[in-house]
Amino acid sequence: MAKKKSKREDVWLECKECGNRNYRTSVSVAEGTPKFELKKFCKNERQRTVHKIRRK
Repeated sequence: MAKKKSKREDVWLECKECGNRNYRTSVSVAEGTPKFELKKFCKNERQRTVHKIRRK
């Protein structure tokens, strides 16, 4: 029995300020490549900064 192809992809969230990849999450890629930015806490900057999607 063949395994179904997943419509989700694992990506990293990278801080725009320092460039560290702090979070890992999965996003749906069924409708194309998503592009979004989130404000998350960066432990190196010690404040909430904008994080963007980065692939491995």
